[in-house]
Formats: sequence, structure tokens, C-alpha cells
Amino acid sequence: MATIEFSGPVLVSSSEERHGMWSVDGTLTFVRPAKAPDRVLDGWVLPGFVDAHCHIGLGAGGAVDEQATLAQAQADLDAGTLLIRDAGSPSDTRWVQQRADLPRLIRAGRHIARSRRYLRGLGHEIDPGDLVETVRKEARDGDGWVKLVGDWIDRGVGDLAASFPAGVVRDAISAAHDEGARVTAHCFAEDTIDDMLDANIDCIEHATGLLPRHLPRLVEQSVPIVPTLVNIATFPDIAAQAAPKFPHYADHMVRLWERRRERVLEAFESGVEIYAGTDAGSVIKHGRIADEMKELHDAGLPPEAVLDAAAWRARAWLGEDGISEGASADVVLCSEDPRQDLQAVANLSHIVLRGSVVR
Repeated sequence: MATIEFSGPVLVSSSEERHGMWSVDGTLTFVRPAKAPDRVLDGWVLPGFVDAHCHIGLGAGGAVDEQATLAQAQADLDAGTLLIRDAGSPSDTRWVQQRADLPRLIRAGRHIARSRRYLRGLGHEIDPGDLVETVRKEARDGDGWVKLVGDWIDRGVGDLAASFPAGVVRDAISAAHDEGARVTAHCFAEDTIDDMLDANIDCIEHATGLLPRHLPRLVEQSVPIVPTLVNIATFPDIAAQAAPKFPHYADHMVRLWERRRERVLEAFESGVEIYAGTDAGSVIKHGRIADEMKELHDAGLPPEAVLDAAAWRARAWLGEDGISEGASADVVLCSEDPRQDLQAVANLSHIVLRGSVVR
């Protein structure tokens, strides 16, 4: 494996910059090696990006084959995403974790949804009485995360509604915690967030129904949100398709979309932890982490906060190293300081995964 010298500024955090770093046998060090480097890479060095809401092995109709899964992972890698938190997949993607040439993957198993209340082929569709045991199983099968579908359209009421009774959700999340797993939940609607916070959820996905009453609770309970703004951009199309049969649902989805950026900025200003996730999989194409970062910036987050959401702080939240002595050499290089010009993350000059130069 090549010894690499990084000749440019090394961003150890959003506020700390160092000079003089190398990759030796796939490991980062700030101690100059005796051996001359095989390659010298110039640019601003950051930890490899994190997509905190991504679906490897998932397509529009459900599970995809290994060739399609490989293409998804490669697209993410080419965008500088070197760590993925899977947010639900019907495919067994353990083989991805064995590939040194693909991003690191933290699996959450399959979505857990209400019977006949979700997209076909994506998740376990169960009745409330089966929720606790299904959560226990997924907690044991995954890599420390379980994914619930907290709400979805209820055609009987013509609008978004909770998937499971609040008491059952509390029992299920408690069961996951007993198994040593964290739980995250798909939440579009306002009241769903209340139910999840009451149940001691560990993370909220999408969070389009975020209201001022939720903010202090999210902070107090240390519950982050992953807004997936590139996916929320599809809400007007969803509403247009649904409007003839479900006008209340369509109007609700449009209102959630209209306030998407305002809600994210309010959360940030209140001290809620925010992480970058694309929701790539069934609808969104893979490799769009730079687009999600731009969306967070357009919502009002400063570049340093956006980079934290997709790099340093996101890695720490998932228990993975960033840039430190002895860490795996999983880094990306920008030709300009991304703290000054966030657009630099969309045009990476180099990508290094496990000490191998991908680009």
C-alpha cells in the first residue's frame, strides 16, 4: 500500500487546522515516516463524508441485485461518501462490508412499517401486536440501528397518520434499547414527532413536521434530526399525484414542503443536532451528498455547520474516527477551503479510502 503525504491544510475539525499528515499502510499519522512518500496529494483535507440516511441495496420496487447495489455504493464513493448509515433495506448487504473498495456501511436492517401502509417490497409490514418482537429481531440482525416508519398516509382518514399506537412504540423502542440498538423513525407529520420523543427515540428522519414545541425536547433528549432535504423536494410532485383522491393529504404535504428550510434553521438555532442524509435509494439517486450539503446551506446553516453535519460531528455520532492519529485513512481533498466556499465539496480533487487513492 502506498505511503501518501498530504501537503495541504488538514481540517481536524471545523475550527482546527493542522499541517503535515501522512497515510502509512492505510493509517493516518502526523509523524513523518522514514520512507519517502509514494504520492503527494495537495488540497484541503477533510474526513470522508457521511450519508446518514441512505439505502444501499434498495430500488423503487424493493431489493435490487448485487450489480445494482455495487453501482449504488460506487456512486456514493465517487461523491466522497466514505461512511453510510443505512436507513432500511430489504437486501442483505453484509457483503458490502467485506469489500475494502466500497464505503463503510452501518446497517439498520429492513424498515418496519404498518401493514398495507407503506411502499410495497421495502420493509416488514406488520400489525401493532407484532411490533415489539420485530424490533427485537431487527435490533439483533443490524449494526446497532432499527428503522421505524413512524407515519404514512392513512387512506381511511385521507391524511398522514401514525403507523402504530404510541404505547406500542414506547415498548418497541424500549425493547431495542434492551438489545443495545438505537432506533430512528421516518416522521413527516407533526404529532408523530411528539409520540417518538415520548417513546425516547434516538433520531428523527425527515422531521418535516417540526414545531417550536419540539425543539427544547430534541435538545434536552439529545435527539438529532436528519432532514433529507433533497428528498423533501419531491413533496410537491407527491401532492400533485395524490390531490384528486386525497386533497387534505396533498395540502398537508405542500405545507410541510413550504416550511422545510425554516424548520431546519429553527432547529439549528435552537441547538438541535443535524446530520446530512440524502435518502438515496428508491427515488433519489445515489451520490448526492454534495446536493444535500448545499440544501442545508440554503436553509441557513453556515458552511462549518454543514461540514460538521456531513463529516466530523457525523462520524463521532456514529462512533467512527474522523482525522486523528491512527485513524483509517478515509479522507477527501478539496482544491479550495470548503469553509469559505462550500461548493468545493462538489468538485473533490482526491478521494482516499483505507489508504488507497480512489481519485
